Amino acid sequence: MTEATQRTSDSGVSIWLDDLSRTRIESGSLQDLIANKNVVGVTTNPSIFQKALSQVGPYDAQLKELGKVDVETAIRELTTTDVRNATDIFREIAEKTDFVD
Repeated sequence: MTEATQRTSDSGVSIWLDDLSRTRIESGSLQDLIANKNVVGVTTNPSIFQKALSQVGPYDAQLKELGKVDVETAIRELTTTDVRNATDIFREIAEKTDFVD
């Protein structure tokens, strides 16, 4: 943990990341931020997902699995997969804080 983020956390501030992506999840970057930068949550919104989905590669396998579905269904499936995987990563923190974070 960095000294600055530890001091911030110790003062009662919950550090949240505003940048969810499959690359961050699969690379271990999100877990690293939790372990080393005191990150306790992540937010997302349509703009963040638009940026994430524009990356070549991370979503290709799931898009192939989805086959020929409409765009709305594809986006819902892709984004809910990322959110579900992120919540799995944050589960231990949520339990430790009685689901405050």
